[in-house]
Amino acid sequence: MSLQVDSPGRPPATEPDRPDSGTSATAGSAVVAAPSGGTFAALRIPNFRRFLTGQVVSLCGTWMQTIALGWLVLSLGASGTALGLVTAAQFLPVLLFGPYGGLIADRTNRRQLLMITQVGSGLAALALGVLDLTGTARLWMVAVAAALIGLCSAVDNPARQSFVQEMVGSDHLPNAITLNSVTVNAARIVGPAIAGVVILAVGTAGCFLINAASFGAVLVALHRMDTSALYERPPVHRAPGQLRAGFAYVRRTPALRIPLIMMLVIGALSYEFQVVLPLVARETFGGNAATYSMMTSAMGAGAVIGGLLVARRRRIGVRPLGVIAGAFGIAFLLAAAAPSIELELAALVLVGGTSVAFISTGNATVQLSADPAMRGRVLALWSVAFLGTTPFGGPIAGWVAQTFGPRAGLLLAAGAALAAAVFALASLRPSPAADTQPPARGRAGRAKAIE
Repeated sequence: MSLQVDSPGRPPATEPDRPDSGTSATAGSAVVAAPSGGTFAALRIPNFRRFLTGQVVSLCGTWMQTIALGWLVLSLGASGTALGLVTAAQFLPVLLFGPYGGLIADRTNRRQLLMITQVGSGLAALALGVLDLTGTARLWMVAVAAALIGLCSAVDNPARQSFVQEMVGSDHLPNAITLNSVTVNAARIVGPAIAGVVILAVGTAGCFLINAASFGAVLVALHRMDTSALYERPPVHRAPGQLRAGFAYVRRTPALRIPLIMMLVIGALSYEFQVVLPLVARETFGGNAATYSMMTSAMGAGAVIGGLLVARRRRIGVRPLGVIAGAFGIAFLLAAAAPSIELELAALVLVGGTSVAFISTGNATVQLSADPAMRGRVLALWSVAFLGTTPFGGPIAGWVAQTFGPRAGLLLAAGAALAAAVFALASLRPSPAADTQPPARGRAGRAKAIE
């Protein structure tokens, strides 16, 4: 890749490949060198600081809507299976259109694209609020609104994740991803807590309307961003076969293929919190919306603590990802066995901590292993594996929890995480052919070493 030189004091429009810039790796892991700055290093970058501030406000609204959506569906008389189907409707567009959403992110200006997705998501939340407020909401209407939100997410997710590297560059990327995950989970503490109060005071409609307004914070942050300080990548020109090229690239790159398969399994069956936890709150512990909010907040607290610990670590790759997946599964086993709500909340703190560690490590591994021209498409596949599998996993988790009890839904999540851990660690066994090959160099070498 050629280096474009800009005016003094301004970062290059495209970052050079830096295979010898201090990045070192061993089989199964990589140590990503980054400038000193500790846990909050990426916050020294003004654009990222603005973006994260807008995210804090918007994500609080998003978590309020997550709580309200699950409770609204149950209040309409739906079963656990129906709740899983509505959740599936929200993520089905990610499965169907996620890869194309990543291609759109590769082809367009990501900052402007994010502005469009914020407006679309805000309008969908507003529609939910109006339907609920007027008492005209029906299950199929909620499912349609959820599908519209998912359609925006199909484009928003790869664009948003790719845009993080445009704001901070490669050196600060693992730290920025983790801080972003900490923000998501800090909002998971605040948002559900506010949602519990709002639902008890004015009903679920209040949560939808507040979320609709919260997207304005991200729009303001994006509008005020210093575009001259972005590490912008030149858009990929339209050409035939670009989707197929993205799939083929992932298939032949183990550092991408293995984490994506892991996320495919875990995303489908372990990350179905919005389906299983309302049932655990209501049926296992005889609770209400406030109980569900406490459980979600406990996970958020664990994720913040875990995220801050992970932010100081720079080890990424398949081996640490496999170890973290195993810890994630064990945390789920503890949650499934908890005999009281107090112990359940304690176990969910561990679930939250290992959850954010898995997401952050996997996301950083995938981003730093991907070629810049492919990054949007690769991250779209990551989003498909994470969110797009919910149309299958949501109904399965809901059916298991409804048929065998909510604890069985937690056991299903534990089994998926442990299976992914075994797969990852087993894939690291060296083959005889690999032992005879000389070490690779450059970007391709980094992708192989990061395994």
